[in-house]
Amino acid sequence: MLEKLFKLSEHGTTIKTEVTAGLTTFLTMAYIIFVNPAMLAEAGMDQGAVFVATCIAAAIGCFIMGFIANYPIALAPGMGLNAFFTYGVVLGMGYSWQAALGAVFLSGIIFLLLSIFKVREWIINAIPKTLKLGIATGIGSFLALIALKNAGIIVSHPATFVALGDITEFVPLMSIIGFFLIAAFTARNWSGAVMFAILIMTLVGLLFGDVEYAGIMSLPPSIAPTFMQMDLKAALEISMLSVVFAFLFVDLFDTSGTLIAVTQRAGLTDEKGNIERLGKALSSDSIATLSGAALGTSTTTSYIESASGVAAGGRTGLTAVVVGLLFVLSIFFSPLAGMIPVYATTGAIFYVAILMLFNLKQIDWDDITEAAPVTVVLLFTPLTFSIAHGITLAFITYTFTKALCGKANEVSTSVWILTALFIAKIIFVG
Repeated sequence: MLEKLFKLSEHGTTIKTEVTAGLTTFLTMAYIIFVNPAMLAEAGMDQGAVFVATCIAAAIGCFIMGFIANYPIALAPGMGLNAFFTYGVVLGMGYSWQAALGAVFLSGIIFLLLSIFKVREWIINAIPKTLKLGIATGIGSFLALIALKNAGIIVSHPATFVALGDITEFVPLMSIIGFFLIAAFTARNWSGAVMFAILIMTLVGLLFGDVEYAGIMSLPPSIAPTFMQMDLKAALEISMLSVVFAFLFVDLFDTSGTLIAVTQRAGLTDEKGNIERLGKALSSDSIATLSGAALGTSTTTSYIESASGVAAGGRTGLTAVVVGLLFVLSIFFSPLAGMIPVYATTGAIFYVAILMLFNLKQIDWDDITEAAPVTVVLLFTPLTFSIAHGITLAFITYTFTKALCGKANEVSTSVWILTALFIAKIIFVG
């Protein structure tokens, strides 16, 4: 049955490998089931209800991605999008969280329509291979910054913006050791190297008393306080139009970047770098966003942490289904899932960043029109702390360097249109 559903042998994988990959992906993104409720609680939402909504929305997205699109890509409420939900829309603009959920729901409907009519598919397939490779490296550098920041290896500095933290402290030191373990296990071709390193570092935390044993199971909280609480009437007001499109823009480019990066790394693209079954993958993301808004959480999107599962050998939707099952189980095993410390996953995220940067070797560095946009996305994605901004600036750089260097014929009409839209986005949305 599994062979028929996921075509395991065709993709050169096994059930054991896919399960290991699913476990690995889940462990690298499990933090969201605790971070997301805490962040949305600041917007006035019930933290327990959001916890359950987060798990269920992630599971629904993973199941659709796995069974329908057959890709090893996991979904969950997006970190940047939940920050915009709380600090931008609710606390910043003064809208209610119910209205913000309504805006998320409307953006999901628009997403689904764009997916059905293959507008999103056209957008992603219109991206030149150079930019696809560049986006993957930009996300890699972004992941590296996130890992270093979360581990306390890189800290803020009033004069230089960033500086080296005290790496002799427990969390940074354990993060470094965790990465070294992953490198050692990978060099020896250990299956599930990333997952084993995460589990070992969690055990180290327990032994040193840094991680407190919190039990195994607990009953899930009620989802009633957030279920079907979207205020669609408020979301349809003219003043909310910019909010709806902000959710739309950010999710579009974040999802596109993630799909490109993960499928490139997994070898699931054709010779032109295009993604097969792209429409199904995009529809999975859209339906997950609609489900999440109805349940009571911010935009659900594809997770770049899926690359860690790909690194563990995941190649089919069975990986995503395993992640979905683990999200369902997390509802009942939240104390156990919550014991994984930050330093157990930062090493894994940094390792995935390195894998994403492998794409740099395919760039023609002797051609300034190819090298410039890749450099822009590589640097601006982490420096602006936004995949969307990195993609926007890379597109503009690609189009204008090609045009000004006498290679305008290499820029397709679709790329010109997208560049114009990106410029409009900067002017009117930011």
